[in-house]
Amino acid sequence: MDRNLALEMVRVTEAAALSCARLMGMGDANAADQAAVDAMRRALNSMSIEGTVVIGEGE
Repeated sequence: MDRNLALEMVRVTEAAALSCARLMGMGDANAADQAAVDAMRRALNSMSIEGTVVIGEGE
């Protein structure tokens, strides 16, 4: 199988953006963040890869 990991990561980002878009303008940044995190986790879990996600809050 020929894979394009960069395209798969774009799909992860897209899933996060779409999931929190419905919360835009509602004033609940925490809910929007959680929606994005949940969607990103689902998308990453669906990928056939092994690795460690290293993240940091941008605060």
